[in-house]
Amino acid sequence: MTLFQYITLFVAILLVIFYYIWRRNQNVLVTNWPIIGMLPFVLHNQSNLHDFVTLGLKLCRGTFHFKGPWFTNIANFILTSDHLNVHHITSKNFSNYGKGTDFHEIFDVLGVGILNLDFEEWKQERTLLHSLLKGKSFEISFQQNIQKKLENFLLRFLDHASKSVQVLDLQDILERFTFDITCILLFGFDPRFLPYKFNELPEIAHVKAISIIEDTILSRHYIPKYFWKLQKWLQIGQEKKYKVAQENLHQFLSKCITYYSKGDEERRRLRNGEDFDESHFYLLKALMKEGLGNEEMVEIDKYIRDTAFNLLAAGSGTVSSGLSWFSWLVSTHFIVEAKIIQEIKDNCLSHEDNLVTNLRVEKLNKLVYLHGAICEALRLYPPVPFQHKCAIKADILPSGDYVKPNTKLIYSLYAMGRMKQIWGKDRFEFKPERWISDKGHILHVPSCKFIAFNAGPRSCLGKDISIVQMKMVAAAMLWKFHIQVVEGHSVTPRVSIVLRMEHGFKVKVSKR
Repeated sequence: MTLFQYITLFVAILLVIFYYIWRRNQNVLVTNWPIIGMLPFVLHNQSNLHDFVTLGLKLCRGTFHFKGPWFTNIANFILTSDHLNVHHITSKNFSNYGKGTDFHEIFDVLGVGILNLDFEEWKQERTLLHSLLKGKSFEISFQQNIQKKLENFLLRFLDHASKSVQVLDLQDILERFTFDITCILLFGFDPRFLPYKFNELPEIAHVKAISIIEDTILSRHYIPKYFWKLQKWLQIGQEKKYKVAQENLHQFLSKCITYYSKGDEERRRLRNGEDFDESHFYLLKALMKEGLGNEEMVEIDKYIRDTAFNLLAAGSGTVSSGLSWFSWLVSTHFIVEAKIIQEIKDNCLSHEDNLVTNLRVEKLNKLVYLHGAICEALRLYPPVPFQHKCAIKADILPSGDYVKPNTKLIYSLYAMGRMKQIWGKDRFEFKPERWISDKGHILHVPSCKFIAFNAGPRSCLGKDISIVQMKMVAAAMLWKFHIQVVEGHSVTPRVSIVLRMEHGFKVKVSKR
């Protein structure tokens, strides 16, 4: 036989095998093909992957064993939306589930920041950040800075845009706003990526850099390791964009740190433990004080930069994502919008008062319906739609599924918000009332069910301040402006590390 005949025979045998597998799996949700596994299903449904994963988990009673392409980072993993499994992974058997051996390679941009740490290192860093974020001086500075940014920039910007009757991408506006706020809290200065005039929007390379980094990190999960590492070495494709974005962001962070570290004199002052003005509290100063007091922390500059990036990534994109989805849901549910407006009027102020200066925590706590609407938006559209862990030792999940050592487990926060077993028959409805008791108080839902801020020991450190920030921004915007989605504009989730809108959020705003 000639070489051509051998090749033809091999292809024919391969086609017969594939045809046999296809016939055998006609009634199966996802076909497991040789070599490529279930990847064709993922690629075919990539545009609305979150909803297909939700459907698949529903049909599989909450837990699914995914078989990916051979020799990739997703060769085999367990996907779940079972809240008992999630409670087991994140709390009950927390010590058996870490980040895994390849996490640090995939998320190398996080460096030595808290999002990239595990076990004892993570515990020490969490204790430090918890003490800073829960401090009274931080809380005061946090509220004052948001009030100032709201009054001087976001509300003035929207007012200017409403007069010109222009179409806005509200998602972009909110990303700029939260980026500025996070920089103020970290470094004590405002980069003003959100100006106060509609026609003065600058380019925001640093904000876009975070989005590029997120896309690259996601692609590293399903592209074979040797392939993306080759791209990285050759500096081509997505990895080249990743490097440029990382350098861009590092330059921005280094400039911030260098400017505000103020040289040797400031370093000596911090090392001596002298107090600084609490009215100008910002996290960089506090982190430098803690870090410079630790003799074992040799690479203090890298630690500060990596920690700053971790906090910037965690505090900017997630909050703007939550606010964007909240704004869309409220703008398309007029009864909910009317109830929020009435609640603000009843509990905070009248039209003659200055709303922004009245947005203090004690006032915000009275806005129970607004709180419910925000939680409902986060339930349906969690800013981080997936979380993943890796088993250290063999285990058995509450669902009965066996977990081998080094097996990856991914729990879908997006799917969990749409599970009938957790939220009932009306799970697809935007219904703030589900968060309010018969007596009018906020209902507590266990974190293993309402998973937007993660659960267990690794629950989000910034949960409380994120909710406060979202309440302040939402109340101020809704009180002053009516938001109308542009007719025909498609709002669909984008497949990424952070759940953004694929085509932005195009709206028109008008004053009330």
